Amino acid sequence: MLKPYDRLTDRLSAAAPAVLPSLSRLVFAGVLLFYFWSSALTKLGPGPFGFLSPSDGAYIQIFPKAVEAAGYDFGQLGLLHWAVVVAGMWAEFALPLMIVLGLLTRLAALGMIGFIVVQSLTDVYGHGVGGDDLGRWFDAMSASLILDQRALWGALLLTLVFLGAGPLSLDRLLARARPLSPPTQQS
Repeated sequence: MLKPYDRLTDRLSAAAPAVLPSLSRLVFAGVLLFYFWSSALTKLGPGPFGFLSPSDGAYIQIFPKAVEAAGYDFGQLGLLHWAVVVAGMWAEFALPLMIVLGLLTRLAALGMIGFIVVQSLTDVYGHGVGGDDLGRWFDAMSASLILDQRALWGALLLTLVFLGAGPLSLDRLLARARPLSPPTQQS
């Protein structure tokens, strides 16, 4: 009775390195790609150089307390504020695209995990998200914004960190195009 089960689990284990990363990237594309891109679009400033001149809303989203302390005079914010906002905006466009394409996937997934941690901390400490929106683990509610949803996002991204992009990816194409390096001699 256990032999059929063992054969099935062996087949599933053998398929996991190809199926799980590809499925993770597909789910990421379906659930989070446009979420992050929509957020990034709100940060673009006007005109063709909006990617270098973020909107006022970008500063409010990322640095709510600093903007309030400056009396909503965005000219009082420094170069560091601008650099963080621009880098965050670019990351919201580039990292999700890299994951979907399977390009430098492990690095992009690590970047997205860091992005989600910073996003969550900003929501909690900058915007005062708490209570039911913050949520609790090991309760009957599974829809809290921070602890439930973002933990699932992180787990999805960790699959890509540990397993890579899978067979249908630019990473795989680039790996095939690279010449094999000769083994190193150990003395």
